[in-house]
Amino acid sequence: MPDLTDVERIRQKYVAIAPHLDERGRRQWAAIEARAIGWGGIAAVAAATGLSDRTVRTGIRDLDDPNGIEPGRQRRPGAGRRSTEVMEPELIAALESIIESSTRGDPMSSLRWTCKSTRSISAELWARGFSVSHTKVSELLRMCGYSLQANRKTIEGAQHPDRNAQFEHINRRIRAYGRTRQPAISVDTKRKEPLGPLKNPGRSYRRKGDPIRVTTHDFPSKELGKAVPYGVYDITNNEAGVTVGISHDTAEFAVTAIQRWWEKLGRTRFPAGTRVLVTADCGGSNSPRTRLWRLELQRLSNETGLEVEVCHFPPGTSKWNKIEHRLFCHITRNWQGIPLETLEIVVNLIGSTSTREGLEVHAWLDEGEYPKSRQVTDAQLLDVRIQRHSFHGEWNYTILPNKKCKIR
Repeated sequence: MPDLTDVERIRQKYVAIAPHLDERGRRQWAAIEARAIGWGGIAAVAAATGLSDRTVRTGIRDLDDPNGIEPGRQRRPGAGRRSTEVMEPELIAALESIIESSTRGDPMSSLRWTCKSTRSISAELWARGFSVSHTKVSELLRMCGYSLQANRKTIEGAQHPDRNAQFEHINRRIRAYGRTRQPAISVDTKRKEPLGPLKNPGRSYRRKGDPIRVTTHDFPSKELGKAVPYGVYDITNNEAGVTVGISHDTAEFAVTAIQRWWEKLGRTRFPAGTRVLVTADCGGSNSPRTRLWRLELQRLSNETGLEVEVCHFPPGTSKWNKIEHRLFCHITRNWQGIPLETLEIVVNLIGSTSTREGLEVHAWLDEGEYPKSRQVTDAQLLDVRIQRHSFHGEWNYTILPNKKCKIR
């Protein structure tokens, strides 16, 4: 019978060699030690190593039959504990019935209105009599072809029958302006940004354990207000001018932003410019149905001498406006994870936006007040020299100057 010194000696040897052995090597090493001890060796090795006596006996069988296990395998084919799905054949069907219950099946399913985490699915399976952990649920879901997926915006609303025709018309007009070296711009208002030490989505590099501290609740401050960025993107030169307002997003503010772009950038970039093409969506401050938009464009045309041609994207297609994916997305990326505490920070972050494709952005602060609900009378609207185009004149039109004036 082995004494305590034999057990301790085996334990010390096992502790030293175990990290360097795989499963097959550990049980064969234990079998060799058990054989060296003789009678009682299996029990002594099991006590010293913590392996079961069954494992030691399996190792002895491996030594007696070295050809029983193929090289590179740890066990004989079919050995080991059977997988849960094999032991419980109905498990997969039960799992899929739980996953699909939100779209079909029993409307009173216990998980229909809950978040289907792997832990909640595991709990539901336990309630149905299946012994399965949340990690096994995750493995089975992957095996069945499931994965975590976000919603994808692909379903569009009712489409206008001339939707694509309007897209083609806009593209033709942009190419025509490019050939004649006349400015073609894309305009829109970016989302209003509340100012203050508020959480801004995204992350930025900082020392580990030293995140920027922001307020617990993202309640906007009336005292600090909001930043209203209106962008003007020069399609030809891949350049943009963004006016950051502090008042309301009105048509007057929008046209003032376009005029600021012309005075600071456009006039220099297009010295021979006599007309400008404005592409915009169909809603917000630049809506074609807004009287003030047309009246302010007339003011812009009068003060600059430019003919202002406007092409609107059909309703529900604002994401096709070039400014959305050539300017605004890069501004959002540039300030991710940085609290927009002041107007100065907003203007500087917008102005520092750039891309590898050469996008250059200029930003200006507009502290003017632009009141909402400004009324435009019928008499004022009659002064607007608007020429509606033959193709969808409600979307495509040109504002002409009311008087002869030198282009400034």
